[in-house]
Amino acid sequence: MREKIHPKYFNTTATCACGAVYEIGSSRENLRVDICSNCHPLFTGKQKLIDAEGRVQKFQKKYAGVTPVKKTAKKKKTTAKKTAGKK
Repeated sequence: MREKIHPKYFNTTATCACGAVYEIGSSRENLRVDICSNCHPLFTGKQKLIDAEGRVQKFQKKYAGVTPVKKTAKKKKTTAKKTAGKK
């Protein structure tokens, strides 16, 4: 390994939102994670509904009171064609 190009390596703790604490090695001193193997549905077998609303429902809820603006078609100006006399 070359000197002075690698980050420092720490024996640190990773803390989950559920309260679980793990001792790991990392280039950061302290880590906080949202989900771990104690609370992840894949490992626990229990499904938690974190986001019950889908994307479409969120959009409809957000724009429920907004009325769309109708665009009016712009009329094109007609120009009189110059007719050239036929010979």
